[in-house]
Amino acid sequence: MRTVKIILEYDGTGFNGWQIQAQPNRTVQGEIDSALKRIFKENVRCIGSGRTDSGVHALEQVAHFKVTTRMRAEEIQKALNSILPDDISVLNVEFARASFHAQFKAKRKTYQYVILNRTTASALERNRCWHIPQKLSLTSMRREARALIGRKDFRSFMASDPAGGSKEKNTIRRITRLDIRKKGDLILIEIEANGFLYKMVRNIVGTLVDVGLKRSPQGLIKELLHRKSRIFAGKTAPGQGLFLVNVGY
Repeated sequence: MRTVKIILEYDGTGFNGWQIQAQPNRTVQGEIDSALKRIFKENVRCIGSGRTDSGVHALEQVAHFKVTTRMRAEEIQKALNSILPDDISVLNVEFARASFHAQFKAKRKTYQYVILNRTTASALERNRCWHIPQKLSLTSMRREARALIGRKDFRSFMASDPAGGSKEKNTIRRITRLDIRKKGDLILIEIEANGFLYKMVRNIVGTLVDVGLKRSPQGLIKELLHRKSRIFAGKTAPGQGLFLVNVGY
């Protein structure tokens, strides 16, 4: 039995998230598992570094599976890419130690959220950004974002998980970097942490947008962290603007 580590990118537009579901919804994991079954003639479960929601994209998602095979890594990569749909691409395949686990061995993750901040929407990039026509104050957003850096209880930024168990989760996480920069008409928010709660990045972005639109008072983020309640934070930013950039081990 060999442990196979894969790195893949996908356009999340046509998927109901990463995780395979009981109902017949199209998921990234479902497509990969189906391709693996065709290649190895048996049921093989691919485990990702974490779930991405409906519409969320990945530049470098990491996953692994275990299988008995004599195929070389490059042969597995070629076989997968010949079967997988066009909105998923396997960038790299390698054999890992038996103890490797894409989810449990992950030390950090980096996400980027893309906001199109101009009057007119984009016909071409509508599935890869959140269009906000009103001018955003990056100065206000950056000032408030500083309160998120470090080891904090992010319960206020955790959505209720439909899979259950959210109340029992450890909601302490460490954000090591949060950058907000402007690139033309785009505002890019990049967050690196040792892990993320359910919809944590999207809830942080939604709250920072309220700050940027001057809808929220100064000191909001500190107050939210203190209150530890989701009901006081901003709305959840839409999934299509979010990208999983990479995963560190």
